Amino acid sequence: MTRRQKRFGAGRAALTLLTALSALAGAALVGAAPAGAAQPGTEIAPGVAYDEFDIAAGRGTTHAHVLTVDLRNPHVRLDLLHPGAVAARATVSQQATAQGAVAGVNGDFFNISEAQHPGVQATGASVGPAIARGRALKAAVPNGQRFGPALPPGTSTENVLGVGVDRRARLDGLSLVGSIRTGEGRLPLRGLNQYALPVGSIGAFTAAWGSASRVRATCGTDTDRAAPCSTDTYEVTVRRGKVVSTADTPGSGPISSGTTVLVGREAGAQQLRKLFAGERVKVRHRLVASASRIPYRFALGGYPVLDDGQPLPGLDNRASAVRTAVGISDGGRRLLLLALDGAPEFRTGLTVAEVASVMRELGSSDAFSLDGGGSSTLVAREPGAARVSVRNHPSDGVERPVPNGIGVFSTP
Repeated sequence: MTRRQKRFGAGRAALTLLTALSALAGAALVGAAPAGAAQPGTEIAPGVAYDEFDIAAGRGTTHAHVLTVDLRNPHVRLDLLHPGAVAARATVSQQATAQGAVAGVNGDFFNISEAQHPGVQATGASVGPAIARGRALKAAVPNGQRFGPALPPGTSTENVLGVGVDRRARLDGLSLVGSIRTGEGRLPLRGLNQYALPVGSIGAFTAAWGSASRVRATCGTDTDRAAPCSTDTYEVTVRRGKVVSTADTPGSGPISSGTTVLVGREAGAQQLRKLFAGERVKVRHRLVASASRIPYRFALGGYPVLDDGQPLPGLDNRASAVRTAVGISDGGRRLLLLALDGAPEFRTGLTVAEVASVMRELGSSDAFSLDGGGSSTLVAREPGAARVSVRNHPSDGVERPVPNGIGVFSTP
């Protein structure tokens, strides 16, 4: 949901910064920079620059690392960093190096643990929708199945930051529209490569999912992530438009190209049990934007914190943490990718309300929060280097493997 559909709110969240930033170019550096860090305003590639500076916030000084990306430069583009499968993780530097990015930050929140479900492995899959190179990889899990801090009022797991084929960045929402056509009619499809399916639904898993077990998709409920796994499940494998196998329990292992695995729970499982081997089945799915009619080349999940220059109402102003965020300005042509430093002296970080304020002070009209804490990572190439290096200090002391990120690419 964006301001074109419904404003996130006209109320202005309280500013808690003790020191305001006037502009990125004029932000002062205070204290020592991480080892090997570029000097302020260093050009990573034409249209891509790196900077770092201190921010005096409500809980103490924190250190910010920022990439400025000018999409007006025809040689610059953004795309999704990912390890090759939805249900997989790798460090931001590994993903950026593998895909040839010159810089990047970590992305969406993800299924990181499953302590509530003994015997069920965390998939590592992200919460929200994801699009890479114009291809939809996955849809959003139900709100109650989300990992991460509480969502601001009026937002959902379907919220995305995306860049359209017109090379403009936007905040939007992406919902799944899909169906399963059988000999008896059509069934609704309510999941695409998701680690959690709505209660009573059917979801589709494709080769993009990877090899992780699909059991997690039938655990929890739409409002309670920790609820027990369903005891009423069914799985149907469709290859080249025909049912080739069925099973009472969701399986695991790689899914070949041209194959779709349908997983049902409760009412969805009961519907799938009606299918038989050899039956013709056609599965269709697409992600539909709530605001823009421009197709997205790239999109990933998180949640908005700033809309049209105004912080969303109800942003948390108590819990400070290391965070990653993206700001949009100049009509979607300029982006700021910000990751805070996780070194002990800076670990107090910012509240979500402070993130919105900082991004506005840096000139952003819209801003989007990504995963933080030990996931917060910003990488960029040193001048003349062939590979990226980590510019901030991750909170865990080492890079945390994550499911996706925002990659900055530069072509000659």
